[in-house]
Amino acid sequence: MELYGERGYEQTTVAAIAERAGLTERTFFRHFADKREVLFAGGDALQEALLSAVDKAPDSLAALDAAAAGIEAIAVLLPDRAVAQHRQAIIDANPELRERELIKMASLSNALATALHNRGLTEPSASLTAEIAIAAFKNAFERWVDKTNQLGLQELIQQAFVAVKALSAEAQPASR
Repeated sequence: MELYGERGYEQTTVAAIAERAGLTERTFFRHFADKREVLFAGGDALQEALLSAVDKAPDSLAALDAAAAGIEAIAVLLPDRAVAQHRQAIIDANPELRERELIKMASLSNALATALHNRGLTEPSASLTAEIAIAAFKNAFERWVDKTNQLGLQELIQQAFVAVKALSAEAQPASR
């Protein structure tokens, strides 16, 4: 992360990363497929936490609330805010990394949709709910890494889901 900040993503080599970490390039490649994956390590753990929380959510919980429980579970696995801000700045500065981030989010959404489907939610509701939950997470995360923000990620996630529910209530047709 420091090297990406110092040199920029494009100018940072695997050799430089390995040297800074006190490793050989061979050891680096045992842990990461390429230098891009340094920024995306831990994605499997996020997905596992998401799915586990949705799976453990009470059956009586509404689908969106089960999805919110999953999103809140992954929030505790993220690095501290300063590291997340630094990581996000590196990603935002590089189109290739932004694309990889979108792929990661799509993968989380697909996994969440499957978990919701396993809870009995049919399509397209499972996919729509998953997409909404991921959008709420992205909104909360973007607000969290904003340097002007003073709130914690969990609080921002809860606010995002409250906003989603409020929008959903507004969209309900009036009773006749």
